[in-house]
Amino acid sequence: MTRSVRIGVQIQPQHAPDYGLIRDAVLRAEDAGVDIVFNWDHFYPLYGDPAGAHFECWTMLGAFAEQTERVEIGALVTCAGYRNPDLLADMARTVDHISGGRLILGIGSGWFERDYDEYGYDFGTKGSRLDLLAEYLPRITARFGKLEPAPTRHIPILIGGGGEKRTLPLVAQYGDIWHSFSDIETHARKSGILADRCADHGRNPDTIAHSTSWPGSDEAAAYVDAGVTLFTVGTSGPDFDLTELKEAIAWRDENTPPPLSGLA
Repeated sequence: MTRSVRIGVQIQPQHAPDYGLIRDAVLRAEDAGVDIVFNWDHFYPLYGDPAGAHFECWTMLGAFAEQTERVEIGALVTCAGYRNPDLLADMARTVDHISGGRLILGIGSGWFERDYDEYGYDFGTKGSRLDLLAEYLPRITARFGKLEPAPTRHIPILIGGGGEKRTLPLVAQYGDIWHSFSDIETHARKSGILADRCADHGRNPDTIAHSTSWPGSDEAAAYVDAGVTLFTVGTSGPDFDLTELKEAIAWRDENTPPPLSGLA
């Protein structure tokens, strides 16, 4: 399976006291030619002033769905432990319909302890959070099959993380997109492990798109050679500077053919 390179932007919903700044950033990103607009699933800023402005993820995705016309949208990534998985599946199905079939369900096990403590969730351990993710993924996919109306398409599931014993087997079983936080050498090694886990499920590893953060124009081609076809640029409020995003889009247009319609 041959995939074209796609560029995403993560509009980090922090330090923007006026939601209009986020709305404008989404508009500017779509106009610039981005393929996917992500946000993130946190309740407080991850850097800068910890008491700074912040907005909630999934409410915002509903607004993205109404505002945009072409781009896919999603969270990079949703924390599994913040919502009942059947409810999350229903939320995803609803945003899928609002957007006309442009939602990607990004999900991970969670890590930001302040979110858990301030909102009354049990932080537990890394292992217990992965246990929840492993429990919730089959519940989410099962709920998709029970909802009326059904999702408009197979909603692609993006799983973030690189744990070799727990996360990669979940990617092999449930993921359509694997988002890696690794350097290129580690990514290549873990790609081989993912392929082995796909074999455990009788799955062609080429059916899973590989995703990572934008490494810059000088390094992007090497990542593509290693199998990465989705790069995401992050930008934060209040300015939401898209300079780096535009550089990534220009690199895509100069070095790769037009994208396929969708990742899955």
